[in-house]
Amino acid sequence: MNASSKPVIWRSPTGEVIACVEKNKVLQENLVEIRQVCRDALDDAVLMGCDEQQVRAVFIELINSLDNQYTSEQ
Repeated sequence: MNASSKPVIWRSPTGEVIACVEKNKVLQENLVEIRQVCRDALDDAVLMGCDEQQVRAVFIELINSLDNQYTSEQ
């Protein structure tokens, strides 16, 4: 299964399951959008002659460098 079809059980920082249907729907839609943007960018890079593994590594680095714009108190 891929990230767009495999359901994720989202959890709060304390480990509680996020049970709200609307929250889960938004989070799943976000994953679908992120997957499509990444797929398009990967396809573009490969078509332009870039090394696929390097592109994937750059994507991972990008994700790991994201900062949380909110405090841990939500």
